[in-house]
Amino acid sequence: MSKIVYVDLDGVIADFHKAWDEHPLAKNKDYKGRPDKLPGIYKDLETIEDGVEAVKKLLDDDRFEIFILSSAPWDNPEAWTHKRLWVERHFGKPIRNKLILTKRKDLMLGEYLIDDMGYNGADEFKGKWIQFGSHEFPNWRSVLDFLEMDH
Repeated sequence: MSKIVYVDLDGVIADFHKAWDEHPLAKNKDYKGRPDKLPGIYKDLETIEDGVEAVKKLLDDDRFEIFILSSAPWDNPEAWTHKRLWVERHFGKPIRNKLILTKRKDLMLGEYLIDDMGYNGADEFKGKWIQFGSHEFPNWRSVLDFLEMDH
């Protein structure tokens, strides 16, 4: 039986922070503390180093069932569309059916959650939270090595 692996989008496979830094309205007071509300912020996010390749490798591995698990801001409905289109552009049409947008990642059932932040319930996930970018999991190589050894 395949192990379920959830992969966060922003900060794990898509470079939200770079888009935020480079967005023309990033310094606008209306978006202070809420970069997720910036218009078009999610449209053309660049990839995190090795992220897309690593997820593709996991998608091809029958030992795992992969889902993209992300949160999207309620006040920026275009973000929902842009996230879905980003996933399809980088992984193809079949995975778009495996995109889950939620504010409660802790409600998901599965073995692993790869997420850079403990927000939206990630830190309360019932399986193993693989905190991407942490000392233990600084990059995708370390994540893949862990999944290989733990499986």
